[in-house]
Amino acid sequence: MPRDFRRYEPDQSLLLPPSLRDWLPEDHLSHFVSDAIEAMDLSAFDARYGDEGPGNQAFDPRMMLKVLVYGYATGTFSSRKIATKLHEDVAFRLLAADNFPSHRTISDFRQRHLPEFRELFVQLVQMAREAGLVKLGTVAVDGSKVRANASKRKAMTYKRMKQEEKRLRQEIRELMERAGKTDAMEDQRYGKGQRGSELPKELSNREQRLATIQAAKKRLEARQREEDEKNGREPGDQDRTGKPGKPFKRAFGEPKEDAQDNFTDPESRIMKTSSIGYQQSYNVQTVVDEVDRVIVATAVTQSTSDVQQLIPTVEAVKANTGTSPRSVLGDAGYRSETNFQFLEDEGIDGYIAFGRESKSAKEPDPDLRASARMFQKMQTKRARDRYRKRKHLAEPPFGWIKSVLGFDRFSLRGFTKVTGEWDLVCLATNLKRMNGKMAWT
Repeated sequence: MPRDFRRYEPDQSLLLPPSLRDWLPEDHLSHFVSDAIEAMDLSAFDARYGDEGPGNQAFDPRMMLKVLVYGYATGTFSSRKIATKLHEDVAFRLLAADNFPSHRTISDFRQRHLPEFRELFVQLVQMAREAGLVKLGTVAVDGSKVRANASKRKAMTYKRMKQEEKRLRQEIRELMERAGKTDAMEDQRYGKGQRGSELPKELSNREQRLATIQAAKKRLEARQREEDEKNGREPGDQDRTGKPGKPFKRAFGEPKEDAQDNFTDPESRIMKTSSIGYQQSYNVQTVVDEVDRVIVATAVTQSTSDVQQLIPTVEAVKANTGTSPRSVLGDAGYRSETNFQFLEDEGIDGYIAFGRESKSAKEPDPDLRASARMFQKMQTKRARDRYRKRKHLAEPPFGWIKSVLGFDRFSLRGFTKVTGEWDLVCLATNLKRMNGKMAWT
């Protein structure tokens, strides 16, 4: 007797239209994303479209948001891949409700609404706090390097820029002279104005490259001028402050020869990553609450150092939630007298390391009183036990975002756009983390 199988008739049409919601379990992330977006105030998104007028109807921002956020929450960041999944993936089709925006439409929507993603992120943090998922008893701050949408091979040092600028200027002069001689010969042969008026193609290419290098050179010089002014230098100064007769190594506003600028994303910086060496990157920051590991504040910086990010991120927590955290954990990258004094002034119980746990930390100068107090506190067993929580709070979100979701490189270019995309990433990460912990009403 042949074995009996379950019924399978792929050509059988459905007698009644199915509900896509029934094709996914009740606790599926797509349902949670949909309900969360519906519960938020999206008036800022609607305002971008203005009043009704001529032109094609736009897709509903709620639908576009659901599709985009769900894509980031499941590791689909490319607008082309999202557009493909709208045809192939049940969850995406459920969220789109039989709408099929093109990849260009999805990409344009993302870029158009980058400022609104910060507002959406804040709304979600506030809703999580109202639901008891954020207590602000203890938070951990941490930073990580995320690669920019740019190759380090498309960068050039200041020294090389000066060399290339000189070489290209010489080649352009030679090409202009050659073109002038050719024009004169053809004027004699064919008559003036008949031939020889076209500029050589290679001259145009060299002029474009020269303009690109000159623009990058100016960016480096402007950046160096800002840094020199912060260090107390003034235009035209020749000697080191307090050391008469000893000149500066470089003139005011002149970058170091190994200073670099990238041609594809000039606002990114060369940074050392933990796994793949030096790359064009941005330094991203998160503040994570202890209760349910919800990210309560974000930031992006072009600086490789974390030390200047403690105060802005803690202030962002207060701005997002209306309350300062009672306790802050941070690694040695946030160690500074200014940061320690800020935490004391704000009445925040800080636990900032002075070095790796396996190494003995050097005691700070006694004149740095806030640092000395923090150092003494960190020598106690209670402080060390509290600080060890940082690994379980601050580091897992980055591991999840980079390794599980696969977001190890930005899709957009430029500091402002990258900041908006990081807010979107953290918004999606929070939704994934909160799935199953909240009931939307």
